[in-house]
Parts: sequence; structure tokens; C-alpha cells
Amino acid sequence: MVKLISISQALVVAEHLSFSRAARILGVRQSAVSRRVQELEDKLGVSLFEREVGGVRLTEAGRRFLERSRSALAEIDYAVKAAASAGRGAEGSLRIGVVSSLSAGFVRELLDAYRDSHRAIAMDFVEGSASEHIAWITERQLDIAFVTGTPQASHCDALALWKARVFVALPQRHVLAEESEIRWDALKDEHFIVSRGAPGPEIHDYIVHRLAELGRSPSVERYRVDRETLMVLVGLNFGVSLISEAGTGARYPDVVFRPIATSADILPYSAVWLPGNDNPALRRLLSLARSLSSGRPALRGP
Repeated sequence: MVKLISISQALVVAEHLSFSRAARILGVRQSAVSRRVQELEDKLGVSLFEREVGGVRLTEAGRRFLERSRSALAEIDYAVKAAASAGRGAEGSLRIGVVSSLSAGFVRELLDAYRDSHRAIAMDFVEGSASEHIAWITERQLDIAFVTGTPQASHCDALALWKARVFVALPQRHVLAEESEIRWDALKDEHFIVSRGAPGPEIHDYIVHRLAELGRSPSVERYRVDRETLMVLVGLNFGVSLISEAGTGARYPDVVFRPIATSADILPYSAVWLPGNDNPALRRLLSLARSLSSGRPALRGP
């Protein structure tokens, strides 16, 4: 019999293309991961990975098997959570992906209104990048995600719901902290810090793109920390960073937020979901999102 734990560990190996990295993430010995994957391959009668000195590569059989297994495990996970929700008397469940902070902004308002009128709906939240969320939606691991931009994702529906300004996070004693708005030419010589995890990579690419327009190559340092710790580092003068308007509702020691003063730095945000997802809780959330969006004033730049 094929064990689910063996499939789960094989999926982690496939994601990182390394037995050693998979073992570190799983918190087990590398030999244990290798043994489970080998047992799985023996049961299936095929090789899932090609072992190489620098890591592993998926075989075609491995790619097909793990692709279907990922979707199957997502369905099992959803079934378990749905059963638990029913046991708590919940009337349904929603799995929601978020990229930006929930400390302020449209998604916070939406969730507050939805929770107020649908208290029996169990909600689960996942942070990640836009590309991760879209993949998880396609694999039915998420019902809906709120992402930056207006993505053209195959097999998914997307709806732009609101726009938000990009802000600079500065140490309180920074000379630019006295400004009410900041332009990119004032930031061209700054040292930026971002997180390695989402939304850090997107922020990194955004900084590179905007400063490239000024003919500058930015100084950007990545830290393996979450958003809250990153803001603490900003307050300690390790560098400046960018944050969406939604994140400015939180307060951090010795950190100030100032908007970037160009219309190009007002970004659209969208909801993404599978059109074939007939979850009634999702349909009610989308209906409320459309209603709230239509009632919000348009945000204009300078």
C-alpha cells in the first residue's frame, strides 16, 4: 500500500529538487526522506527522480504522478477541513490566499463585512506569492486569492476590485521622513531591504523596474524574515523598503510610511478563482466583493 506520508515527502523533494533541502524543511533526516521516496518508487515500479550530484530532476513519470498526487492530497486536505467545519456546526468553508497585509484596506473591509454576515463559514488563510496562489487555485488548494495586478491566468477568472498606492517604509530619523510624498529620484541612492519570502520577490522586482527607468541599478538586500521583522529592521536603519497601502495600518517602532508621488505607483489588486468552483461560500464572497468595490471612490494619482 502506498503511504500518504511518502507522497507528501516526495512532493517536497520535487518542489526543492533536493533531498537535503526537503529534509531540512520537513525536520527529519535526509536518509529518512530518501528511504521513503525509494519505497514509494518500489511500490510504483517507476523512478520518480533522476539523482545527480547537485540535486535531483523529476522523470516524466514522476512529474505526472506527483502532479496528480498534489491535486489529490489537496482534495483530501479540503475534505478533512470541511468535515471539521461541519463538526463545529459551520455552514461551509473558504480557503483564501493573501499577498498583502490585512492591517488595512479593501480585503480587511471585505473580510470584516463577510464575517459579520456569515459567521458560520469557516475561513482558512494562506500567504504566498501571486504565482503560488494561482497554482494552488488551479490545484484546488485555494478557493480564491487576492493578488497584485490583473493576472492573465489560464483556466482562472480574475476581477480587478481596487487600487492602492505604494508606500516607502523609512526609519523615523531618515531625512526623507519629513516629506509628505516621495519621488523615485530621491530614492535612487537608497539601500533597500526586502524579505526572501512573499511578497519580497515581487517587491524586489518592482524596485529594480522602477529604478531602471532612471538608469540606476538599486542596492537591495534580502533577509529571511517575515514582514513584521523586516519593518523592525527598517526602524533600526538597516535600509528602506516598500509596502502596499494595506500594510500601513500597522505601526512599527521608529518606522514611518510615505506614499510615492506618481500615478505609476498606484497598483490594481484582483481576486482570482476557478470559474468551475461551485462553493456557495465563494459565490457569496464574490458578490459582496463586487458590491463593496463598486461603492469605493476611484483612487487618483498626483
